[in-house]
Amino acid sequence: MGKSRRKEKKVIPPPQLPPDVGEEEIEFSDEDVEFVKENKEYARFVSRIDTTAINRQCVGEAKTKTVEDKYEEERSKKKVAEEEKESNEIQVDPVDVLPVKTLDGKLHYRTVTKRSKLAEAEPDEAEEDVLDDENVLNKSQRRAKAKKSKKEAKKQGKEVPKEIIEEEETPQAAVLAEVKEELSAEETFENKKNRLAELGMQLLSDPEAHIRSLKEMLDISKEENAKIVKLCLLSVLAVFKDIIPGYRIRLPTEKELEMKVSKEVKKTRFYESTLLKAYKSYLQKLVAFERQPVYSQVANRCICTLLDAKPHFNYRDNLLSAVVGNISSPDEVIRRLCCSTVRSLFLNEGKHGGELTVQAVRLIADQVKSHNCQLHPNSIEVFMSIRFDEDIGKRDREEANKKKFKKNDKRNNQEEQNQVQENERKKSKREMMSKIRDEVNADYKGVTYEPDAMERRKMQTVTLSAVFETYFRILRKTMYSIGESSTEEDDTTLNPGAFGPHPLLAPCLDGLAKFTQQLDLDYLGDLMNYLKKLASSSSLSTNLKKKKTKLLTVSERLRCCLVAFKVMRSNLNALNVDLQDFFVQLYNLILEYRPGRDSGEVLAESLKIMLCDDRHQDMQKAAAFVKRLATFALCFGCAESMSALVTLKNLLQRNVKCRNLLENDVGGGSVSGSIAKYQPYATDPNLSGAFASVLWELNLLTKHYHPAISTLAGTIANMNTSQNQTFLSAVTPQQAFADYSLANETFEPKSESRKLNTKRKRDSGGEEGKDVPELDMGELKKKLKENFTILRGIKEDERVRMELQFEKKKPTKKQSNLAKKKPTKSPKSKKKI
Repeated sequence: MGKSRRKEKKVIPPPQLPPDVGEEEIEFSDEDVEFVKENKEYARFVSRIDTTAINRQCVGEAKTKTVEDKYEEERSKKKVAEEEKESNEIQVDPVDVLPVKTLDGKLHYRTVTKRSKLAEAEPDEAEEDVLDDENVLNKSQRRAKAKKSKKEAKKQGKEVPKEIIEEEETPQAAVLAEVKEELSAEETFENKKNRLAELGMQLLSDPEAHIRSLKEMLDISKEENAKIVKLCLLSVLAVFKDIIPGYRIRLPTEKELEMKVSKEVKKTRFYESTLLKAYKSYLQKLVAFERQPVYSQVANRCICTLLDAKPHFNYRDNLLSAVVGNISSPDEVIRRLCCSTVRSLFLNEGKHGGELTVQAVRLIADQVKSHNCQLHPNSIEVFMSIRFDEDIGKRDREEANKKKFKKNDKRNNQEEQNQVQENERKKSKREMMSKIRDEVNADYKGVTYEPDAMERRKMQTVTLSAVFETYFRILRKTMYSIGESSTEEDDTTLNPGAFGPHPLLAPCLDGLAKFTQQLDLDYLGDLMNYLKKLASSSSLSTNLKKKKTKLLTVSERLRCCLVAFKVMRSNLNALNVDLQDFFVQLYNLILEYRPGRDSGEVLAESLKIMLCDDRHQDMQKAAAFVKRLATFALCFGCAESMSALVTLKNLLQRNVKCRNLLENDVGGGSVSGSIAKYQPYATDPNLSGAFASVLWELNLLTKHYHPAISTLAGTIANMNTSQNQTFLSAVTPQQAFADYSLANETFEPKSESRKLNTKRKRDSGGEEGKDVPELDMGELKKKLKENFTILRGIKEDERVRMELQFEKKKPTKKQSNLAKKKPTKSPKSKKKI
């Protein structure tokens, strides 16, 4: 019985394991832990379990194995089976089959076993089934098969078949690759953009803690994508504008580094050194990007904004040299940026103490010299924004003088009145107060960028000398270019550049007119001689035979005349210079003016300053200008004619005798001058004989299509010659030219031709047709023939008359023979008779 019972005992397998759960997913609350600690008695049965009995029942009599070993074997078998299943299954292409979404939200694609048909078929039928399976396989299966065959061919060292290559290089694969590249580029751009924003926000929030992130931001500019590089440069610019302190950083010396300092000092030193290194590397990158056409505008914008916002910081000399180098750039955007930054430096000298003004003027002067005055006009127009203060240190002098006078008054009063000396306490208090004030003033000067009055004067003199040096260099260069100098006539540098033959002359003349008050009187005589020669350049150039001479335009010559008058006015006529030559040039330039070629504003300004504002005028000269302006008003548009008529009216109101030109006497005006006949093409206004003529041009101007010109001409023609005092017109030639120019013109002449209505009304159509008489074509033909015969007869009569006159002039044959037969009488025969 015992043996049978032992045979009946069987091994009971252990229960299956629960699903695997990760340790991270298992959560224990604090309440569970406390409950276990309090009720440890409930877990004592675990220690009393007989593990040997369990092993006998589940494993058998084997002493080496336990239940735990059996569980591990089952787990290993499960893993092997899953791996084989995954290897035998192929995932279907997502394009062909829709996925299945589980409750967890995950997508599962359908899978197919590899050996669906070939495993069941016999080896003879396998080859036939392969062809059928190739047609059934999806795209993903074909690609997997092609890859596998390619790998096998490479391992064996064979050539890859063409069919496999064609299967790989399908058009869909190429399109998918392009889409992937585009998506990857967009993703990288967005990632870089977000990273730059994060780093920038960190630096702005706490720059000392995140100062090392500047290096990471600068490293992003090494990318090949242009958008990322531009974004990086602009973002770093915004960070530096906010981070840079209001003082210049001075790195510690070797001795200072050896000294023991506190942690705060070490922290500030590290912050300043890293900031300065990053700033230096950033500027180097900007200078490198400036040469590339893709990044030139962005790099110049960053340089200009840094120099404008932080002109006191380190490496400002490098920034200024970069800005001045591009001040005459052919790119209009870069040129405007550089000019605006230089103007802001000149206007806001409080930021840098005037040191950058001196450096900028010197750099521009060197650039003008190196380029031989062939730069854009904006490079010299920048000087117009410089401010020169004549009262530098005047307040300090007045305060010092007041203190001296007060001390002297006190001493005199003390001697006279014999006052008692002050106590020593009061004296000590005053001395202490004065010392404290001096210390505060010294500290204030050290912190601020305003130098002393002496230093400011020195800087102002240096800038003035550099400015006038460039101006006189430009004047001398123009004199050589028009052929005045014989030494540089054959120089090849006189060829016109990209900006014209004399691009810097106009801004040079404007600057001379503005800053002549700062110029010494010793140099004004030379300046007036230069201006006189430039204004009369056309007369000089006519005598030259060479073709390389460059003539000045009418507007440039008018500017020379204007500058001469402004120089005389600013110096209160302190110079003994005759301005008659400039009046002669203006008299001749009025006829040489062309509206499309020359500037009308310059002409209007010259008429105002030289004719309207001049008080002392000769009668003959005024009459010549009146006549010349009247003829000028007939030849040009509304703006030019209006400015000429305003000047003409002003001259007639100032000079009463010139109103005799308004009379209609036979043979000229009633007041005849030294010249009895009017010379319209005379070069000198005093030799024109304008009083021998009449202003007949006003009669034509009264019929002008513009009502303003016609009315003004009528008022001038009706002026009374007996009035000695008249009110001058408030309108200037400049204002008249600006009001009636084409840009501001609002007048539209009305056409007198009436529009004919070809439409007929339904009701009154027959009545209107009755009033119009019908034309007889026969009578019309007869009249036309008669007129044609009359015209033809007139032409024939003229032809016959010409033939008769020609025949009368010809001598006949008899007259010619008689003239030959007549003997010539000698003078001796006459005496005998």
